[in-house]
Amino acid sequence: MNNKLQIYNTKSRKKEEFVPINKDYVGMYVCGPTVYGDPHLGHARPAITFDIVYRYLNIKYKVRYVRNITDAGHLENDGDEGEDKISKKARLEQLEPMEVVQHYTISYHKAMDDLNCLAPSIEPRATGHIIEQIEMIKKIISNGFAYEVNGSVYLDVNKYDKSYKYGSLSGRKLEDALEGTRDLDGQSEKRSPVDFAIWKNAHKEHIMKWPSPWGLGFPGWHLECSAMSEKYLGKTFDIHGGGNDLTFPHHEAEITQSNAANNCEPVKYWMHNNMITIDGKKMGKSLGNFITLGDFFLGSHEKLAQAYNPMTIRFFILQAHYRGTLDFSNTALIAANKGLNKLMNSYETLDKISASKKNSYNIKELEGKCYSAMNDDFNTPILISHLFEGVKIINSVNDELTDIDNENLILLRKVFKFFIFDILGLKSNKQSELNTTDEVMKLILKLRNKAKNTKDFETADLIRNELKKSGIQIKDGREGSSWELIS
Repeated sequence: MNNKLQIYNTKSRKKEEFVPINKDYVGMYVCGPTVYGDPHLGHARPAITFDIVYRYLNIKYKVRYVRNITDAGHLENDGDEGEDKISKKARLEQLEPMEVVQHYTISYHKAMDDLNCLAPSIEPRATGHIIEQIEMIKKIISNGFAYEVNGSVYLDVNKYDKSYKYGSLSGRKLEDALEGTRDLDGQSEKRSPVDFAIWKNAHKEHIMKWPSPWGLGFPGWHLECSAMSEKYLGKTFDIHGGGNDLTFPHHEAEITQSNAANNCEPVKYWMHNNMITIDGKKMGKSLGNFITLGDFFLGSHEKLAQAYNPMTIRFFILQAHYRGTLDFSNTALIAANKGLNKLMNSYETLDKISASKKNSYNIKELEGKCYSAMNDDFNTPILISHLFEGVKIINSVNDELTDIDNENLILLRKVFKFFIFDILGLKSNKQSELNTTDEVMKLILKLRNKAKNTKDFETADLIRNELKKSGIQIKDGREGSSWELIS
């Protein structure tokens, strides 16, 4: 049995025993969404991946989990040129940028709640940490690794490479990057095509901009994570996570910035989840296979054969190891739904099983296998396969083909409850039904309040009375209306 947690470190390209910097504490930073559109599958996988990491580490350590919201400074070409995505959305929809941010942040949080992802300890926003980013730029300039041109500040990658190894995370060599880079129009002010902006001068038409020692401008995309992770986790912390598409240039730039500012490596273990494809193709709006999480939950996309419960999406994602590619299809999702129902039904069957004096099983061994799977780089598909070994035991005992004594039955219930709900973060069928009921009731209460506001008291009373007949009590109070089941 593997008793020590092993994590695959992208930087070393091998599994390493996890030993936190501080004995009883873990600091983890994960790159969150850029909030300019509805959450989609690309948001679901890292959220669920690092939710699993967070849940498992919480068994042994006090974990500070920081996941940022990118609400400014995210430009198209590695943070140098193009239009800020949030500003572009605001301009097209004639809204304030913060209206766009607020709308899609709420949408993201709702989707994460549906997927049963625990909220991070801290969720900082880029626009709330402009001062910290400016201070970090000052340190980088003071250390000689950045220069200012026409109100913009660039990190001097060639100079950095002489003191540190550029490309340590992605494996890219500077000379190869130089050969494959061409100088684009508008980038001639940089000393080298590989230099990247850590502060950009804002044109008059740019909506989101802040005062700085170099004039009105805005931070480069990469800088926010370096500044916010340092603020909340220190100059060096345990785990940094995100999608593997962020390895270069984003995470490589983070390492560069942190070394240039603080003369120390920012992260001990780099973790990256792999990409998601749909029917074997990369997800993209131009391919017509861009499916939001809301589409999945409602079945409102032409590529979907039906609506899929958020727990089906979660279970399907957990059936593949986070470092492997994951292909979504209706066939695979339907199969995942059947597997999830089988697992949940078996858990409910556990309450019906009676213990006997005889025993055919060693549940302690099954428990050890489950822990070993999680200790092997959070191997959820192997964990799930062991849980299905438990399903066979439950079915055999329930059918009176084999026996289980009280001690092993109690342990089996404990193992299933712990790994299904606490670690995998799945919800039972009853929990899912209650959540669905809550959503329906919110809509009914909204319609009833509308009737009351228009003085249609007959309809309002009818809704209340009919719900009462169905065992649901409506309570009206100063804070609004609520509901509860009548026992």
